[in-house]
Amino acid sequence: GVTRLLLTRIPFFKEIIVSSFSCDSCCWSNTEIQSAGRIQEQGVRYTLAVTSRQDMNREVVKTDCASARIPELDFEIPAFSQKGVLTTIEGIIDRAVAGLEQDQPARRVTDKEVARKIDEFIGKLRQLKEVNSPFTFILDDPSGNSFVENPHAPQRDEALGVAHYRRSPQQSAMLGLEVDAKPPDAAEDLRDEVLQFNTNCPECNAPASTNMKLVQIPHFKEVIIMATNCDSCGHRTNEVKSGGAIEPRGTRITLRITDPSDMTRDILKSETCSVEIPELEFELGMGALGGKFTTLEGLLKDIRDLVEKNPFTLGDSSTPSRTGKLQEFIGKLQDVKGKTQAHFIMDDPAGNSYLQNVYAPEEDPELRVQRYERTFQQNEELGLNDMKTEGYEPEAASGR
Repeated sequence: GVTRLLLTRIPFFKEIIVSSFSCDSCCWSNTEIQSAGRIQEQGVRYTLAVTSRQDMNREVVKTDCASARIPELDFEIPAFSQKGVLTTIEGIIDRAVAGLEQDQPARRVTDKEVARKIDEFIGKLRQLKEVNSPFTFILDDPSGNSFVENPHAPQRDEALGVAHYRRSPQQSAMLGLEVDAKPPDAAEDLRDEVLQFNTNCPECNAPASTNMKLVQIPHFKEVIIMATNCDSCGHRTNEVKSGGAIEPRGTRITLRITDPSDMTRDILKSETCSVEIPELEFELGMGALGGKFTTLEGLLKDIRDLVEKNPFTLGDSSTPSRTGKLQEFIGKLQDVKGKTQAHFIMDDPAGNSYLQNVYAPEEDPELRVQRYERTFQQNEELGLNDMKTEGYEPEAASGR
């Protein structure tokens, strides 16, 4: 068959797309409409008091998300049960009758009582076309793109009531629109937005931009990820800052690496976290590599790069004995990625580091998390010994 499309404008309404299909073999034809505009700011509800045969000829634009009701018969055509259509009041009733009659032959065989009740209802719908008694036709469209003709336009039609309303969250979700379950919050906006600020490249000092995003880590807390990309020299770097306060106690996380899949565990290493691998006699002090949000494999790669790029270890100024030891260490570090079982220890006095528990919320048999009280020296390094958060205002006022 052939489908024809026409973009047309309905007077005192808006533009719509009319599609018409016809088949030369069986002579079947069908028409549908689609709105050519966007979803409106508000929904619309048309209430028409049908009192004459002329009212049955009023044009109706019914989108697929609109519902039609006739309260006198307790009859409703639900939303999304029919395609959008450009028709009349009588045409909507005829379509409803055709839909009810479609399965009647089978119902008369399987369930005669239901078929009899449907036949009675079809008779009531057909009587509506004669308009022997007035009835009410209600067209409700949350998208605001349906329409009932006003033959007296631009004058007001006393028989036709038009009401615009604000969509409910359920109606917005039905239309595929974003639903605001609660009033907008500045903090919530930051979680869904990537912030950008201007900076200079740490390598070539050319103007660059840094992207910043607030991310919620499951079963942990919020962190701030910052990434810088330089278009001039191609340098890329990323850094992680803790989004929360310093924890009351420090955290020591121990993972026993037993399988290559452990390399894919997510890791958040804060700036105050130190890393230790006892089997390799390796320890990385706090502050080295900065804050990182990566995987275990990615962190081991960063450690390897840190060793290889140090000119005093593997460069021209290094001694042969030291070079041999470091090359052996790099080989053992490479074996940790699936060949050698080892312990990976993260010690963070601030308690802001994280190692993924792949069994969450259940316990991980290979992962142990210990909380401990910080020493005076650790509090001193974190600047907590001289930090006063309560009772400082009166002293400051008296000092003046």
